[in-house]
Amino acid sequence: MPKKAFDIDEAMRRVEVAVRPFPQAALFELAEEGHTSVFEILVACILSIRTRDEVTLPVARALFAQARTPSDILALGEQRLDALIRAVSFHERKAAQIMAIAREAVDRFGGRLPCNRETLLAFKGVGPKCANLTLAIACGEPFIAVDIHVHRITNRWGYVNTRTPEETLHELEKKLPRRYWIDINRLLVPFGKFICTGTRPRCLQCPLADMCARVGVATALPH
Repeated sequence: MPKKAFDIDEAMRRVEVAVRPFPQAALFELAEEGHTSVFEILVACILSIRTRDEVTLPVARALFAQARTPSDILALGEQRLDALIRAVSFHERKAAQIMAIAREAVDRFGGRLPCNRETLLAFKGVGPKCANLTLAIACGEPFIAVDIHVHRITNRWGYVNTRTPEETLHELEKKLPRRYWIDINRLLVPFGKFICTGTRPRCLQCPLADMCARVGVATALPH
């Protein structure tokens, strides 16, 4: 019997319901609070790299209470910026990166970063995930942001078969319906944090248990 195709429409519908009780991913939460500029979302994404949302959110909020624009950041100075973001991983490096982006935003773009992927990727410290998340959240443009949750879960489902987040991005761009390109990150981050976790996933509580191939999951569900 041929293998039944994974129903991504049904999966996304079930995940949407499942994550309602849980906190949103940090950047989506910040956008709902009014931090919607390209610069703010890009800065928040840089802060989030190798840092838990529980740390990223209060740090971003504290920073944006002091400075929300490239000019504001430049006025702070790198030492004060570093002090404000000290709780995140690699804070010194990130402070230097954010200062450099702020300076170029003012010098080249009049203080307003454009919704342009090549421009964002040209900044040091900005990779495809942050560029795509920024364009999706701040600009409403259909881009897929693949982090560890999106990579792990779509492979665990058997929807893709890839080794790296970069490969996952390319596969999802080929097969994921465009209407889900923004939502895949918005939904799978909380789903991955609270249900389909990296170790010991909560398969018995998972609304996709009857659909999921459970690729790489050591323990099987009881019959």
